[in-house]
Amino acid sequence: MHSSLKGLAAAWTLSAAALLAAAPAVAQEKVIYNMAWLPQGSSVGVIVAQERGYFRELGLEAHIVRGYGGNRTANELDQGQFEFGYVDPISLALTRANGGKIKMIGALNTRWPAGICFDTKRYQPKTPADLKGLLLGGGSASPVHNVMPAWLEQNGQPKDSVRLLRMDPAVVDASLIEGRIDLAECWRGSNRAVTAKQAGAAGVTLGWIEYSDFGLDAYGSGFAASEETIRKRPEVVKKFLSASYRGYADALANPEQAADIMVKVFPTTDRAVALAQIKDMRELLVDPQAKDRGLGYLRDDRMRHTVQFVDKAFGLNGKVKPQDTYTNELLGK
Repeated sequence: MHSSLKGLAAAWTLSAAALLAAAPAVAQEKVIYNMAWLPQGSSVGVIVAQERGYFRELGLEAHIVRGYGGNRTANELDQGQFEFGYVDPISLALTRANGGKIKMIGALNTRWPAGICFDTKRYQPKTPADLKGLLLGGGSASPVHNVMPAWLEQNGQPKDSVRLLRMDPAVVDASLIEGRIDLAECWRGSNRAVTAKQAGAAGVTLGWIEYSDFGLDAYGSGFAASEETIRKRPEVVKKFLSASYRGYADALANPEQAADIMVKVFPTTDRAVALAQIKDMRELLVDPQAKDRGLGYLRDDRMRHTVQFVDKAFGLNGKVKPQDTYTNELLGK
């Protein structure tokens, strides 16, 4: 185990121990965490924490449930259907723009985890300019239809230089592999590992350009909660975050064991895909510019850039203020 990862795991163990020592002996409090989709590496820390009893140690009875996409997860979180969710900043900002009251309470993807995937035998683009004239397929409700034009303009390209096609989300990846579209959006810690496996089986080698390498200085998904939960149950939020980040520290330190745990808890999980997703999280979870602040810390500058990009891409006209979208007050020190 790398020494820095050992230190990370030890730090979160001490943080959890401090919370445990301070907590009175009370009945377990039930909380629900929504993964926003099916089990995947992005939620591995919560899964590890549940399996190893980290929530129980702090007096929480945690339940992990699947989700049905970012927008629905954000809306249901705002409605109080569960306490915690894996929420992306686009869904969070759109929910707040429509009157919702949810906030990011901890970072998971400390940089934007998405990129544009392609078949390297057909194309080998290196920059946004190289994508000109290519056809990108995305789910009918996917944010890529807003993100791509804004990102292209950010990089000095006409916003329509990439042709966009709205598709059934279930066929996007297969369409890329079969050559019916030129480009598709791939997410690290999520569908990129799945798509890469499918592509390999078809003799296709995926390449990708990551948004974050070309000007998109933004957070990806993280933990979110409603303002009501934050206000009324702050100790529960602190305990959830402490146990969860302890689980992520374990997963970073030993991804092989974490993959085994995912398969044990969710037997239909493809272990090879899960392991690839977990290794993606090793690069996404630690922010080199905030390592001394511990896992989960949300930087003011990057949150401002995140909200500004979403505002431009979705025409929110300043309805959402960066300072209203997040808090670091509930993270362990």
